[in-house]
Amino acid sequence: MTETATMRLLVSSHAFAPSRGGLETATRLLAEEFTRRGHAVTVLTQTGAEAGGEAFPYEVIRRPSASTLFREIGRADLVWHNHLSLRTGWPQLLPFASPKPWVITHQTWLSQGGLSLSSRLKRIALGKAFSIAISEPIAAALPVPSERIPNPYDDRIFHSVPGTTRDGEVIAVGRLVSDKGFDLLFRALGKLRREGRAIGLTVVGSGPEEGALRDLAAAEGIAGQVAFAGSQPPEAVAALLRRHRVLAVPSRWAEPFGIVALEGIACGCVAVASRGGGLPEAVGPCGFLFENGDVDGLAAALVRGLDAATAPDPQRWRDHAARFTRERIGDAYLACFRQRLEERR
Repeated sequence: MTETATMRLLVSSHAFAPSRGGLETATRLLAEEFTRRGHAVTVLTQTGAEAGGEAFPYEVIRRPSASTLFREIGRADLVWHNHLSLRTGWPQLLPFASPKPWVITHQTWLSQGGLSLSSRLKRIALGKAFSIAISEPIAAALPVPSERIPNPYDDRIFHSVPGTTRDGEVIAVGRLVSDKGFDLLFRALGKLRREGRAIGLTVVGSGPEEGALRDLAAAEGIAGQVAFAGSQPPEAVAALLRRHRVLAVPSRWAEPFGIVALEGIACGCVAVASRGGGLPEAVGPCGFLFENGDVDGLAAALVRGLDAATAPDPQRWRDHAARFTRERIGDAYLACFRQRLEERR
């Protein structure tokens, strides 16, 4: 298949807009990129629509029926699951079916479900599909070979703006849940305050831990240093990132990758992130790492990040972020898709 030949791509993304998250962002950016290049894209999702929701330049089918699944798979040249969903993948597993070329991107750690039916079916699916891993740790955890293609970030929104004043110190962006480690960040700031260094923090996001975090800020004596900005649209998040020197990603768990780190780096922030999982690949040479759950290590990394931000290397930041644009990642995916179709000829 030539690079100019167009394809009919069926994209499965269990979660999609208006839901927000790394999976949703990656699906949306790549579906837009494929469409921009002339390919026919249809997205299948289990996320419901919202009243007055936005329109997309490709078809989005929400909560498809069995007949719709068979119809859309029949029309497609290739099926891409941005993370495996049995709700849309089961027709490809039927013993009498002639499955279409199938690519599965693994967005997180494969569940070790033992002998459950779901676990067994997912492993059968891995034997029928070509696997992509978004980071080396994810690839290493898979029971099958894979190609590594990282997630993209939205470079049309997240980029630096020359002349912007960075009057903020540290910013953290994400859902306020325990896995994201915001409490570790608050404890690190409390430690630094007790050592005589009061550092300002802007928290962008909402979630069930917000009340507990406000209480923790008071207990650590940093309530006056912390501003809760709530959930913000991407454009507003980018504007806030450009005003801060350090982006903290203090995740307690091993993140599979880290689009938020790329967004901060693209906006000129020094990244401070936990070492586990795929975050180091997203951070690259543009920040400092600490061991997951290590408050002392996080505190030290924040100080190093703020010191480094006084003498930034903008070209290094731009070069690193350029590896993850929607165009660059779109190139990798389309090359993979064409190869899978060639193998079927």
